[in-house]
Amino acid sequence: MGEADEPKKTALAQASEDAMVADTMGGRVHVRWDETAQATPHGQIVFFAEFLATAGVFDRWVQAWPLRYSSPNASRPRDVLGTLMLGILAGSKRYAHIAGVRGDAVAAKALGLRGMVSEDSVRRALAAMAPAASEPWMRDALISSVREALDRPWVLDMDATIKPLYGHQEGAEIGYNPHKPGRPSHVLHTFWVGNLRLVLDAVLSSGKQHTSGHAKAAMARLLDELGDKAPALVRGDCGYGNEDIIDVCEQRELRYLLRLRKTANVKRLIERLFRRDDWTRATEASQGWQAIEDELRLSGWSKARRVVVLRRRIKHDIALTANRRGQHEANEQLVLALPHDEVQDRAQAWEYTVLATNVPYEIAAIGQLYRDRCDCENGFDELKNQWGWGGFTTQDMHRSQVTARAVALVYNWWSWYVRAANPQARREALTSRPLLLAAVGRATSSGNQTTLYLTPMHAEAALIKSMIANVHAAIEHVKAAAEQLPKLDRWRALLAYICQLIVGQIGLPTPPAALAASG
Repeated sequence: MGEADEPKKTALAQASEDAMVADTMGGRVHVRWDETAQATPHGQIVFFAEFLATAGVFDRWVQAWPLRYSSPNASRPRDVLGTLMLGILAGSKRYAHIAGVRGDAVAAKALGLRGMVSEDSVRRALAAMAPAASEPWMRDALISSVREALDRPWVLDMDATIKPLYGHQEGAEIGYNPHKPGRPSHVLHTFWVGNLRLVLDAVLSSGKQHTSGHAKAAMARLLDELGDKAPALVRGDCGYGNEDIIDVCEQRELRYLLRLRKTANVKRLIERLFRRDDWTRATEASQGWQAIEDELRLSGWSKARRVVVLRRRIKHDIALTANRRGQHEANEQLVLALPHDEVQDRAQAWEYTVLATNVPYEIAAIGQLYRDRCDCENGFDELKNQWGWGGFTTQDMHRSQVTARAVALVYNWWSWYVRAANPQARREALTSRPLLLAAVGRATSSGNQTTLYLTPMHAEAALIKSMIANVHAAIEHVKAAAEQLPKLDRWRALLAYICQLIVGQIGLPTPPAALAASG
């Protein structure tokens, strides 16, 4: 009687379950669906899972999760966070994209999950957390992913990026948005480890809170949490050279290099210094920049401070076309013009940068030291376009903040993993994921043993094997050290080993297959 209640399948549905024939351009192909096989398009996730398991960072992140379910039918915290991490790692930019990894049983087993959960389960779990509990949980995990590598002198870069919004979200306000003027947005105030391009913290604010004053509290809190691992230099772009940010650095006796806005007093300083003859010489090494130093006290400053002025000649003349009222377009007048914040010298234009600093370095080195700050712009570009900072938006800011930090956390873990595989240079996700994540994997089980057969689709199969060999060398180094020192902090030992690889620039080992092919 129960079988009579089952809905009958249509002829089309029944045909889809049977063997299908596809007449392709290369010939006839017989197709059969197999939903029970364990397969994955991210076959190399097992190596990344081993990397995380060696140091236990993913386990600590799950154990510290402040949400506890009371229902016996609820998803496990590990399953929720593991699904979110795999979705971020696979390139998802929306919660709905997580559905693309739901059937990945191989990745679920590698991460120790019972199974992947739905995107709705992830959204509801993030919404159920109290902001007062989720804030310290995510900040501690994010700082811990980097802090143990900050034994050497390092630079703290500060900057903000705009996240345009297209719905009705909390905090969606029209503020500074140079690429999409008039579009409501959020602002991410971000703190970077310079040159390594790693995120220490990311604070989400409404669209109108884009100025550096809204990052002051987060900056002071971050510096206090770092303690004895404070940066050797704090560096910021235009807008960070104000009394609030400088005062935070001076109270903690930190060096700073901050760019000033070209206000009226700053322009008067430029005009006063323009005719002096003690500018440094423009060379190829300085990229054509000259430098000079002086003291300046702006109206909002409590005291006079050292400033360094950089200038460079603009190579080409600047010409603008202007229409006189009532004239035909063919009778346009060519007008030589300069931006209002530049100084003209014999019909040639100069561009200027004014920096407030207390660093004891030579004046010729300060220009390049500031220009190195531009590397964090590459990090913004990668996180917004190749990871999930441009998406994962909900109506409440709380979940957007948690997910922004979760994206940065997975990004940091993956960055360390890629540097262990390729210490010579950074690789963005656009190239590192096809190399170190994508591979067709088919799992088979016999007894208590699981075998994963990987088929790399990338042309650089030999390079992939070399990079995985580097990762295994790092893991084996930590395991050998942990046997002698049971209380060893494995994550710190792993980061120390990777940093040594970066500094020492150890080359990739050549796999045996490549040696045989070359021989």
